[in-house]
Amino acid sequence: MNSRIEYWVKIPIGPIHPALEEPEKFIITLDGERIIHVDIKLGYNLRGLEWIAMRRNYIQLLYLVERICGICSFSHNHTYTRAVEEMAGIEVPERAEYIRAIIGELERIHSHLLNLGVVGHAIGYDTVLHLSWLARERVMDILEAIGGNRVNYAMNTIGGVRRDIEEKHKRMILDMIRYYREEVMPKVEEIFLYDPTVEARLRDAGVIPKRIALEYSAQGPTARGSGIKKDVRYNEQLGVYPELGIKPITPKEFTGVIKGDVFDRMVVRVGELWQSMEIIEKAFDQMPEGKIKTFSKDNVVLTKLKRAEGAGIGRYEAPRGETIHYIRANPGTDTPAKWKAREPTFPNLFAVARALVGEQLADVPVAIASIDPCLSCTDRVAIIDSKTGKKKVLTEKDLLKASIEKTKEINPNIKAKPEPVGGICGGVRL
Repeated sequence: MNSRIEYWVKIPIGPIHPALEEPEKFIITLDGERIIHVDIKLGYNLRGLEWIAMRRNYIQLLYLVERICGICSFSHNHTYTRAVEEMAGIEVPERAEYIRAIIGELERIHSHLLNLGVVGHAIGYDTVLHLSWLARERVMDILEAIGGNRVNYAMNTIGGVRRDIEEKHKRMILDMIRYYREEVMPKVEEIFLYDPTVEARLRDAGVIPKRIALEYSAQGPTARGSGIKKDVRYNEQLGVYPELGIKPITPKEFTGVIKGDVFDRMVVRVGELWQSMEIIEKAFDQMPEGKIKTFSKDNVVLTKLKRAEGAGIGRYEAPRGETIHYIRANPGTDTPAKWKAREPTFPNLFAVARALVGEQLADVPVAIASIDPCLSCTDRVAIIDSKTGKKKVLTEKDLLKASIEKTKEINPNIKAKPEPVGGICGGVRL
């Protein structure tokens, strides 16, 4: 009778590690080189944003929410303004919607170029890192010219945008697109679509099957790389995107197959670079003249919002995936009663953790990099005992009870009943 002795080893990666762009901790359980379990520890970037938000008015919150994430600063700012506009019934001028679409796609270009470089670095191909990040400087310069900053450009305001795109900015953007089409994209495509060495390294690494992507509610290029045609701009017919020909990008349109691996996620990002450039050109062709914001002054906005009632939900397809902002009015005041943000890294992290089971240890860095994780976006809450100063571990029952109490607080008319749940993270389905 043959017997096999198994040697299980736990290897911690993080919270500070050369393979990670931000603090997070992965505890990898190995049987030899094969991964048999992945545990994720978050909470190293807590900033108490929800607590701060309850002490700011609606205008001040504009500048707080875009600091959730530097790379997706416009996306969070945009999502928040849509939530407030829905809550208060505020209409946005058509020209402002086109400007929002243009800035959003410029941000998508700089985010995708950044991630392509990070993945290249993760496999030791630093030439890719230098190529993509050098090209990214062009779009960063344009965002700085329009908004005044390379990140946190404060373009949105409630009811429109704070700055117009002038003719000189339009020329800069169109010149950038020509430069990318002629100089950058052919090299990027050659590397990520046709280089046999890169394909050999990325193909079949970190596979997230469509079933797993759906089960864990994967977002953005992570979901589309697994064949899920999910894109808020398309599915929700967001703003002027229907007029700009938006559609979800999947690997099948480029390679003819979908495996849901790191290679496919890179293919999606390459495809979306082409798409973003096309959307920007169409936006310039179709953008009408007119106002760029509904209200001339911030105090007029605050006066209207003091009379607002109810709640609003904003949704937007950030470069990493869908962002959601919820806000509830506090009638008679210029501060919200509640504000909450959900970003795409949280579900994507657990999807890739599930995908790593059965993979080799060497695939961990590139698989994590392929979802473009943002931990500053993800970390939200820590429970600290005020008497002892010790952290409190929340059980499944604690989380379920807290969620019921939160639901009743948001809407006292809802009767929430506890139901058995299952999944990762201590049996809580996330």
